[in-house]
Amino acid sequence: DFEKTLADANDRERHPNRDYFIYKRIIVQNLYGVDIMREAVEIAKLRLFLKLMSTVEADRLRPNLGLEPLPDVDFNLRSGNSLVGFATFGEAEEAIRKRDTAHGQTALVFDTDLEVLTAVREKSELVARAFARFQDGQVVTDQGSDAHRNAKNELRKRLADLNDALNTYNAFLYGIDREKKKADFEQWLEKHQPFHWFAEFYEIVNDRGGFDCVIGNPPYVEYSKVRNQYQVIGFKTLGAGNLFALVSERSNLILTKLGRFSMIVPISLVCTQRMEQTQEILVQNRELWISNYAERPGKLFSGAEVLLTIFISGFSKVKNHIKTTGFIKWNTDEREFLFQKIGYSNVLSRPNKYVFPKISGNIESNLFAKLSINKEALGEYYSTTKTSQLFYRIGGGRYWKVFSNFQPKFILNGDLSISSREASLYFGSELEKNCAIATLSSSLFYWYFIMTTNCRDLNPSDLKNFPVAFSKIGVDVKSDLERLTDTLMIDYQKNSEMKEKKSKLTGEVSYQEFYPRLSKPILDAIDTLLASHYGFTPEELDFIINYDIKYRMGRGSGEEE
Repeated sequence: DFEKTLADANDRERHPNRDYFIYKRIIVQNLYGVDIMREAVEIAKLRLFLKLMSTVEADRLRPNLGLEPLPDVDFNLRSGNSLVGFATFGEAEEAIRKRDTAHGQTALVFDTDLEVLTAVREKSELVARAFARFQDGQVVTDQGSDAHRNAKNELRKRLADLNDALNTYNAFLYGIDREKKKADFEQWLEKHQPFHWFAEFYEIVNDRGGFDCVIGNPPYVEYSKVRNQYQVIGFKTLGAGNLFALVSERSNLILTKLGRFSMIVPISLVCTQRMEQTQEILVQNRELWISNYAERPGKLFSGAEVLLTIFISGFSKVKNHIKTTGFIKWNTDEREFLFQKIGYSNVLSRPNKYVFPKISGNIESNLFAKLSINKEALGEYYSTTKTSQLFYRIGGGRYWKVFSNFQPKFILNGDLSISSREASLYFGSELEKNCAIATLSSSLFYWYFIMTTNCRDLNPSDLKNFPVAFSKIGVDVKSDLERLTDTLMIDYQKNSEMKEKKSKLTGEVSYQEFYPRLSKPILDAIDTLLASHYGFTPEELDFIINYDIKYRMGRGSGEEE
């Protein structure tokens, strides 16, 4: 078969432009896509056509300059809601049984002398054959002929007939009976725009078992924000609360057993508890490759202030075979070479079941291993008595996190107030509180925070679960940590500035801004003390002290407010 394909490509009489023919065949027979926005589908078609035209070498001695017709990809690139509708024949079968059981019959919508399930399969197979004829017609260049037009019309008619029936059963799962409430059905149809994967691409999804490769840049939208437009049902990842998780689940469902799929998604995928079900889908009997990207100073997408993860998930005989990168930052002029420099490391251990740490090499793997030896965590030293109070901001501070034993100044419309972005913790003693401030102010904690979180917000669990055992730290070391905390607080105050801004929501704001990079020698001394507690080697301590130093010490490095 492949020799025949090569012979076709080299037949200059039938295909005078070989590259054009090869790209056209790929587009017609290998590429498929779905988007809920019709405009996006049309733009995708245009981009494919432009790619084709870029290969053209016009021959003025041939009819039409030697150019074959552009492909018709109306049935390759489709508009619809990829999250609503039946992905597989099995899903349709289940819905058919539910509805017909409720109606007390086994034949509905289709011919009464056929069982519904048999009719669905037969109609799907007819659509698949019509699609094959339509595709083959384009490869043999009969576009524009009566045969090509007839093939397209037949395909359109059969597909519309099948989708119309499937929509009836799909709507029933949403509580809408088409026969009883036709107006409600029409409204549901307009809002939900169902797309039935197995029907639109029957030969691929049903006969072949799915696509070999699925790629995408899904919407990073909370499901709660679209529920007034449409609802989705039957997804295991609904608890993730974001559409990108649902798209990932659907992609896995329409994939062959040996296939791979890859998505560009928010970094929350690799570090958020609500993404646990999505993570399980990615690693179940698969190998998983994860790369993680900052949004400053360079960005993957211009204008998008989003920290991103690109994952590639594919079948593997080795269970939980996971590889990851560190947290990648780059300058804009490095963008062209960014992916050539990416290196992956094996994930040998995880701090908890919903975090894939952003490991860049052996040093970071060893650091994780040494931290994990500590069976205690910071939260074990919290106290319910509100005496020894630690203050911190839950957001802001891209390259530093500020913790203090004093409340930062915050003035709202001339009155002393407390920022809504400020939080606090309480400890059993002043000594434990000061040791906690020193530990959380360290570059070690900043590194751990970047490795295990969304790299932006300080969640209570990020602090509570940090592995540290004050009970095992010597008295002298605790005393030194307390002394360094006092020194650090004085330095923070000395280097801080009062800044002003206007807020449309709250009004005039004056706040105390801190510059931890000016206190780096004190922080280094803290890290040196902690290194002895955790048993770090000189190389590991040097790594921690200089972690992310290029950006943390640069101008405008995003100091804490």
